[in-house]
Amino acid sequence: MIIAGVIVVALLLLLLSCVRIVTQYEKGVLFRLGRLKAVREPGLRLIIPFADVLRKVSLRVVTRPIQSQGIITKDNVSVDISAVAYYQVVDAAKSVLAIENVAAAIDQIAQTTLRGVVGRHTLDEALAETEVINANLREILDQTTTDWGVLVTLVQLKDIQLPDTMKRAMARQAEAEREKRAKIIAAEGEALAAASLGAASDTMMAHPLALQLRNLQTLVEIGVDKNSTVVFPAPLMSTIGELGTFLNREAASASRPAADSLNGLTSTINH
Repeated sequence: MIIAGVIVVALLLLLLSCVRIVTQYEKGVLFRLGRLKAVREPGLRLIIPFADVLRKVSLRVVTRPIQSQGIITKDNVSVDISAVAYYQVVDAAKSVLAIENVAAAIDQIAQTTLRGVVGRHTLDEALAETEVINANLREILDQTTTDWGVLVTLVQLKDIQLPDTMKRAMARQAEAEREKRAKIIAAEGEALAAASLGAASDTMMAHPLALQLRNLQTLVEIGVDKNSTVVFPAPLMSTIGELGTFLNREAASASRPAADSLNGLTSTINH
């Protein structure tokens, strides 16, 4: 009985060692006596104990962070850039035969590729043309990993760290750019206002009553605020002209009586 029990247990262990389960997102690479035998699909698979080895390979998309790299750009600016890569095994046999560790290999090649690609661009290009850099990174990585049975689906720059001095310089540049645009907009507004005022003055010169109506409208606007002091607008040049005419008339009136008195005195002396 004891021997029979031992045999049964040994048979069960042998049977269990023959059974392998490959999940839906995996493929099994079967080696028999060290040689590639076949690639097994998902499901329940049987192997020969001590002769077969079944390596399971995941076919899901893997997210691989690329740690921050100190890079000197084309215009000699030191930046720290990190990225993230997405890859997927498309050939299970190649991923096992061609390379020992797919994840470690992609991590290292991604770091060196990131430094090489960003180093060929200036800082402004790295900040403004991230889509181009991402496409270049993915293309270079994909060319390298094709022989490994791996497809790089996407590479994205994740973070760009600038030196503090460069941040301050960029802030000053942005501030100067905004001030320039503000001054241009103000100058354009002044030009439009001057043109409109010129057209309005021409209209008022052609229609004098329009100026009086505008004065009345100004009085109405002043009266809304309940001010105790009312300033009545008047045309400056016409007021000065009227004042000059008034002074000339007063001077002429004052000189005429004096002349008349002098003429009367002269007539009396002659008589």
